[in-house]
Amino acid sequence: DAHSSVAGVISTEPGFLLNEGGNGVKLAMTGRVPCKVQGIVEAGDLLVSAGNGRARSESNPAIGTVIGKAIESHNSTDNGVIDIMVTLM
Repeated sequence: DAHSSVAGVISTEPGFLLNEGGNGVKLAMTGRVPCKVQGIVEAGDLLVSAGNGRARSESNPAIGTVIGKAIESHNSTDNGVIDIMVTLM
């Protein structure tokens, strides 16, 4: 949860695909991508890792734990998918 070793967001829709012939997952390190989230998220909230493959809103994140900023809101306590701007901080 809120771990600083997160390097980006695994994405089905990366803006740029590097090393296309390589093995592994598509990792978005910047840009607008869909992201799995848990809990209530308001557009503009900073997001951190939830520790379970999803992101969650954090009002006062520690330096180095921010994954990005929510572009859309998620108005449910259930899991969902929203667009975010990946901005590692």
